[in-house]
Amino acid sequence: MKAPGILLAGLVLCTAASCADRDQSAEHRAPERADLRLALDAETIEARVPRNATLQGLLTRHIPADLASTVTQAAIGVFNPRDLRADKPYRLVRTLDGWLREFELEVDADNFLRVVMRRDERGDAVPMAEIVPYRKETSTASIAATIDPDHTSLIAALQGAGENVQLGIALAKIFEGDLDFASDVQLGDRFEIVFEKVTREGAYAGYGDILGAIVENDGRRLTAIRFETEDGRAGYYDEQGRSLTRTFLRAPLDIAARITSGFNKRRLHPVHGTYRPHLAIDYGAPYGTKVVSVADGTVVSAGWAGGGGNQVRIRHGNGYESYYLHLSAFGSGIRAGARVKQGQMIGRVGATGTATAAHLDYRLKKNGVWVNPLVEARRMPPGEPIPAARRAEFEATRDRILSQLSTRGDTSKTN
Repeated sequence: MKAPGILLAGLVLCTAASCADRDQSAEHRAPERADLRLALDAETIEARVPRNATLQGLLTRHIPADLASTVTQAAIGVFNPRDLRADKPYRLVRTLDGWLREFELEVDADNFLRVVMRRDERGDAVPMAEIVPYRKETSTASIAATIDPDHTSLIAALQGAGENVQLGIALAKIFEGDLDFASDVQLGDRFEIVFEKVTREGAYAGYGDILGAIVENDGRRLTAIRFETEDGRAGYYDEQGRSLTRTFLRAPLDIAARITSGFNKRRLHPVHGTYRPHLAIDYGAPYGTKVVSVADGTVVSAGWAGGGGNQVRIRHGNGYESYYLHLSAFGSGIRAGARVKQGQMIGRVGATGTATAAHLDYRLKKNGVWVNPLVEARRMPPGEPIPAARRAEFEATRDRILSQLSTRGDTSKTN
């Protein structure tokens, strides 16, 4: 059974006599690219890297130790052996007397290491190593999914349509200024998406860009069209050509977050057992989940805040300040005076301070007064529109994407 994701790049074995009779065009190849031809049959070994293996140790399992050392040294020129990871598939072809013919190892989702034996200028057999990109295909497809009793979240709905969580996270990021997929989604909501899907040897290898999407939520219709600006940067715009980028994100966490306690001026405190104002949105999320800044700003403080545990406080424009409490850790460079960008990681979810479980307490002030972050986010104005000079180009792109959404077409291209 062929190990997943490993491509074949074979060398032909033959006798000395038969090699001499082959096409004379082989004589014109550069000596360093001439394949080493052996007179023995070969066997193929396909397996996965075991735990705690080294590259040389892995090779020594299959070929003589001195040859394994030579091959390892050749590989070091293009691959760091410390990057060898357990469970990565590899393929090794050797002659029956243990001589290496070729070796291939998956490096990551995009590339693999290939080592083949070739003759150098002197005619000696030497290993030649290179990093080779996988051949991939990118397909443009569209799907529709609905929130129903059997699929009560965006992720569940997309999984029901045959896709996975990564597509849901990408969709949530596009609409994060208008829709909090942890709190706003309800039964009957519908999603349509045109997106790029990447495959490698027929198997799923990831997603490309979302090209367009429609979300029907609580009686409103939200549209996103991907369009590149004059400087080559891509953004998402509604049907009227207004940017979906808002001054504030709806939520400071990934889609996995869920609201466990809302903004409430009289809530029974889970620890103290008394009724008191809860002027925040609590998001339940796994310990260590990334927390991001909801807007551009300057860090006012990053440190211990008593019952709030590890807290980051950020000052934004127009009188806003955001607070992030109970963090388990702070983001790199997050300290008083540091500038942060919208979506930049500022910390990780924790349970420091007065907390019963891992969660994020997110608060927002406007001109010194606590405000409901969910309500305030809805009041944010739409982003900048498409310039008039590019309006016709945008409308053509928009109409094409909307047509794909309605017809659910499918095309493919190869990388």
